[in-house]
Amino acid sequence: MEDFIIDLWGKYIQDWGYLILFVWSILEGELGLIFAGIAAHTGDLNVFLAIFIAGLGGFTGDQIYFYLGRFNKSNIQKKFSSQRRKLALAHLLLQKYGWSIIFIQRYMYGMRTIIPISIGLTRYSAVKFAIINLISAWIWAAITILLACYFGKNILELLLWFKNHPYILLILLIIFSGGVWYYFKTQTKRVDKRLDKLSQEIQTKEKM
Repeated sequence: MEDFIIDLWGKYIQDWGYLILFVWSILEGELGLIFAGIAAHTGDLNVFLAIFIAGLGGFTGDQIYFYLGRFNKSNIQKKFSSQRRKLALAHLLLQKYGWSIIFIQRYMYGMRTIIPISIGLTRYSAVKFAIINLISAWIWAAITILLACYFGKNILELLLWFKNHPYILLILLIIFSGGVWYYFKTQTKRVDKRLDKLSQEIQTKEKM
């Protein structure tokens, strides 16, 4: 999907850049924000309008996940049976940290879709979630796009270098993918321990 959007971005940024950015942001694309920052650096997009549009896209995406959990509980629990550990972790994090977990979930790799869905499964206020989600989405967009805009020249030079040395990019991708696989494989037991610890803390707090 992202390859298709990248291709559209290159061809139609002048005419449809903001619309593509909006859709890309719904699909939780940090890469889209980086591209938007570079486009702002080159003058193809207005940086402030790009932040506004990207924030709305990120907000829309999380609202969709939230209402999927809110109005489709039985199907969600079946389809996400393999993600039960993450759903349980998201629920415990919400109980422990409250609204702040909504704010920082965008920066939690592997949890960005799970947390809104998990919150939707609870009785958490939809209005409160929407407000925090919107503010969080705009901050998320602003940080990423402004950084990409500021370092736009360096990013373009790096992309050009990788274009001339594609084998190095392939090696880095293999190393990164292997690292991600190893991380999730070795963290399984730690996540289970954290779940047990958080569960015990919450139960103790409720008894008090």
